[in-house]
Amino acid sequence: MAAPALVQAQALVPDAHRGQQLVESRCFACHSLDAHRAGPALRGVVGRKAGKAEGYFYSEAMAVATHTWTVAGLKAWLTNPEKVVPGQEMNYYLTEAQDREDVVAYLASVSKPAQK
Repeated sequence: MAAPALVQAQALVPDAHRGQQLVESRCFACHSLDAHRAGPALRGVVGRKAGKAEGYFYSEAMAVATHTWTVAGLKAWLTNPEKVVPGQEMNYYLTEAQDREDVVAYLASVSKPAQK
């Protein structure tokens, strides 16, 4: 019985490069890395307070959110945004766990301070 679980766990190794491709093809209709669009800019999202990107006007539900975006929190968000923040306005989610792993790995990679 343990073998299928092991295979599934191995399949969920995050791939930030694939995540970048997914973000560019699925998320950039509403987001970009550095400019607000229909959704807030994504660069720096890991570690940012939810609903607090400077210069972006959030829905009431997101504006009163109190959590900070973490890798785990973003995976939950991309699984079911409404469960994370009831009343939010993002009507998109990723059905595949591997897609969530990859997208969040990429977002984490563009959230780190630049290396000097």
